Amino acid sequence: MPLASTPPTTLRTAFNSLISGCALHALPAACFALFRRMRAASAPFDAVTLMTLLPAAPQSVVPQLHALVGKAGLAAQTNAANCLISAYARRGAGLARQVFDEMPLTSRDIVSWNAVLSAHAQNGLAVDALDLYSRMRGHDGGGVEPDAVTLVSVLSSCAHLGARGVGLGVERYMQERLPGFRANMQLCNSLINFHARCGNLPQAQRLFNEMPRKSIVSWTALITGYGMHGHGDVAVNLFQAMVSEGIRPDNVAMVGLLSACSHAGMYEEGRKYFSAMESTYQLRPTLEHYTCMVDLLGRAGRLKEAQELISSMPMPADGAVWGALLGACKIHKNVEIGEEAFEHVIKLEPSNVGYYVLMANIYTGTGQLEGVVRVRAMMRERGLKKEPGCSYVEHKGRVHLFMADDHSHPQAKRIYELVIKLEQMVTEKTDGTVETGQGRVDEGYSGKMAAPLIGFHSEKLAVAFGMLNTDDSEIVVIKNLRVCGDCHSFLKAVSAIANRAFLVRDASRFHRFEGGACSCKDYW
Repeated sequence: MPLASTPPTTLRTAFNSLISGCALHALPAACFALFRRMRAASAPFDAVTLMTLLPAAPQSVVPQLHALVGKAGLAAQTNAANCLISAYARRGAGLARQVFDEMPLTSRDIVSWNAVLSAHAQNGLAVDALDLYSRMRGHDGGGVEPDAVTLVSVLSSCAHLGARGVGLGVERYMQERLPGFRANMQLCNSLINFHARCGNLPQAQRLFNEMPRKSIVSWTALITGYGMHGHGDVAVNLFQAMVSEGIRPDNVAMVGLLSACSHAGMYEEGRKYFSAMESTYQLRPTLEHYTCMVDLLGRAGRLKEAQELISSMPMPADGAVWGALLGACKIHKNVEIGEEAFEHVIKLEPSNVGYYVLMANIYTGTGQLEGVVRVRAMMRERGLKKEPGCSYVEHKGRVHLFMADDHSHPQAKRIYELVIKLEQMVTEKTDGTVETGQGRVDEGYSGKMAAPLIGFHSEKLAVAFGMLNTDDSEIVVIKNLRVCGDCHSFLKAVSAIANRAFLVRDASRFHRFEGGACSCKDYW
C-alpha cells in the first residue's frame, strides 16, 4: 500500500487488522513494531487499535497506552476503559479499580463490572469483590444484570470467605434467571467449589452428579472439597474414578489429592500418588506438591524423611515448604528441626507473623521459655503483631463477627453467660482439665498441658451465639486462624452435652463436631 496516498481511515483499518492478527497469534513484539510504523506514517489510531494492543502489552507498557488513551480523548469510551481495567488487573486490582471508579456510572456495562469484579476476585480481594457485587445489584449498577461471568467471580469470592448467605443468594438467582445454567460448565464448577468450601458436601456431590459433562475442574473441586473435610478415602476413590473415565490429572488435581491424603493421614497413598506423578501421569512436581508431601510426612511424624525430601528437591524450597515442616515440628514438639525450618522460613518470608507464632508455640510446648522470649523480641524488633483470631456465623442474612474476649455484640451478656455455663458443664465432665492439642497457645492460651477452661476464644463465642439463636440445625462457624487445642476439646465436649452439631472451617480444613467427636479424628 502506498502510505502517502492511501486515505487515513483505510490505512488505520489496515494497521488495525495487522496488529489484531499478530495479537491473535501471541506476537506482542510484532504488534508494537506495527504500532510504531503506524505512528511514524501519521496514520490515526482509534479505540480499536488500543483495545487490540492492551491485551498484548507487557505490564510496563500499559500505563503508556493508558496515557495515549487519555491524550487521544478516548478515555470516556466504554470499550477502551474496559480493556484498561482488564490489562491492569493482570498485576493487581488497584489501578484497575481506579479506572473503573473514574468511569461515569452511565458508561459502565456488564463487561466493566465483570472486569473489575474479576480483578478483585483473582487477586484475593474477596471482600471487595462482594462489595462491588452488592453495588452492581444496587443503584450504582444502573440496571445491569449479572451474567454467568459475574457469578463465577462472585461464587469464587464466596468460597474464599465462606460467605454462605451471598452464595446461596447467587444460586437462587441462577435457578430463577438462568434456567439453563447446568449447561454452563464453568458456572457449575464454581457452584460445586462454593458448596464444598462452605460445608455442604452433599449439595456439591448432587450438583456434580447432575452435570451433563464434567471437566478436570469439576473433579478437582469435589476431590479438594472431600479432602478439606478429612474424607481422604472418598477423595482417592473420586480420583481413581476420574482417571478410569479417561481424564488425565493435571497439577491442580494432584495438589487436591495429596492435600486430601495429608489431612486424612493417608501416608502410603500419598507417597504412591506423588511417585506416580512423573512415572504415570508425566507431571513434574511443583513447589505446591512438595509442600503437600512435607506436610503429609510431617503430620505422620516422619520429620527426618521430610527433611530429606526437601534436600532432594530440584528447586529451592520456598516459605510454604519450610512452613509445612515447621508446623509439623509444632505437632511433634521437635525443637531442633523446628529451629532449622524457622531459620529458613524467616529469611524467605520475614514479615509472615504466623511462622513466629509457630516457633513460639514449639518453645512453649517444650517448656523453653527463653526461646519464647527470643521470638517475641524478634517480632517486636520487626514491628510484627499476631493476627487476632476471629470467627463469624451467618444468621438471618447477617454476618455476626466475634473476636477473642469480644464484648461488642448486642447479645454479649447472654453469650458470655452461656459460655461460662458450658465451661462449667465441661469442667464437671472432664475433672476441670482439657487436652490442649500439643500445647497450642493460640489467642492467648496459656499452653500448659492440663489447664482450666479459661479464655473466651472467638469460636466459643460464635458457637454460643449460634446455640442461642437456632434450634436443632447445624451451626457453621468460619474462623480465620487454625482452631486451637482448647477450643477443639471444648467443642467436642459441648457437642455431646448439648446434643448439637458444629461445623468449623478454620484456616486449613473443616472440623465437624458431633456426639463428642470430631471428623478430623484428632489428626490435624
